[in-house]
Amino acid sequence: MSRKSLIYLSFALLVGIVTLWGCPKKAEVTTTPQPQAEKVMPPATPAPSAEAAPAEVKPEAKAETSNEQAGTMAEGLKPIYFDFNKSFIRDDAQATMKANAAWLKANPKTKVKIEGNCDERGTKEYNQALGQRRAASAKKYLAEMGIAVHRISLISYGKEKPVCNEHDETCWQKNRRDEFVVTNH
Repeated sequence: MSRKSLIYLSFALLVGIVTLWGCPKKAEVTTTPQPQAEKVMPPATPAPSAEAAPAEVKPEAKAETSNEQAGTMAEGLKPIYFDFNKSFIRDDAQATMKANAAWLKANPKTKVKIEGNCDERGTKEYNQALGQRRAASAKKYLAEMGIAVHRISLISYGKEKPVCNEHDETCWQKNRRDEFVVTNH
């Protein structure tokens, strides 16, 4: 083999290695919450239909929410809930979304942060991306209702901010939600 052939072969091999080495793609997340300890998760089970969704969070679950979230309820914005492993706005959440849009229209200088949340099942990374898709779905819905997108910011907490810590479907349903937090007046 000639020296020139050996150089071409070496160059081709180097290009091939660099090409195969490429970086994996990651889900786009606008903001990352503070890390918390990882929990051991039970096996995933499918969720029941939309009828199992709570109309609102029970009082004992409200006690577990932060002051910021409690302020959201007082402001007139209500959370919406999602099916297991889904990010579309369910039929039973559309009335809540319309009421949230009406409240935002009545308060045109108010900005809101949509917080996407998931239940404890699944990896931290997967739930981070799913929470982001849920928040983005709500933002799109509000934009279609006439709310300016510059008034809406998103954050995904994944499974880091549960309102319920039991390991059953009733609790998981409460954790699969978007919350709407007023960020200014």
